[in-house]
Amino acid sequence: MSVRSAAGFTLIEVLLATVLLAAGMALAFAAVRSTLAISARGEVIAADNERMRAVEGFLRRRLSTAMALPMQRDALNGAASAFEGGPAELKFVAEVPDYLGRGGPYIHHLQVSGSGDQQQLRLGLVLLQAGQAVEETPPRGSELLAGELKQVRLRYRGIDPSSNALGSWQDRWEVPGRMPLLVSIEVTPSRGSPWPPLLVALPQQHLQGGWQ
Repeated sequence: MSVRSAAGFTLIEVLLATVLLAAGMALAFAAVRSTLAISARGEVIAADNERMRAVEGFLRRRLSTAMALPMQRDALNGAASAFEGGPAELKFVAEVPDYLGRGGPYIHHLQVSGSGDQQQLRLGLVLLQAGQAVEETPPRGSELLAGELKQVRLRYRGIDPSSNALGSWQDRWEVPGRMPLLVSIEVTPSRGSPWPPLLVALPQQHLQGGWQ
């Protein structure tokens, strides 16, 4: 009986091994790409969440320390304004940390700019002295709090004078000399989930050192 000795791999075996190796490498590269993509998405989500917490924390601290100081006087009736609110902007007075200004009360002007999925939430600060806004030289521009936003909604709630009970949410606050009880800020970014609604209770004070 003749014995056939193995002289090496056949061409078909080499080709099959090459195909299997290429397939294994392709699967490995796909797994690596998937892992990198997941990691990148996780970093983006973490950065967005950190920005959201920082912005909401900053606004909560500023609004919760709002002061009933007159910002300006109505030219017709002489009534003082301590808080002004609209659907896309609001103004109030609060002290700022030293790293943001000279200390003391500043008019905070929170406003929404831009359109579509590229809206921005910005904050302007102007020093307030003896009921007068004091512009810096050179003028101080507004600071960007958050960008790439799809929608920002500002609402206000106070006492209904007709019933002396808590009123409904309003898109505007135009009550001279008084601040709302509650301010709501709802932010929807252009990517990801909406931010948790920010609900802040404002201190209730009598108008200080100004016009009634």
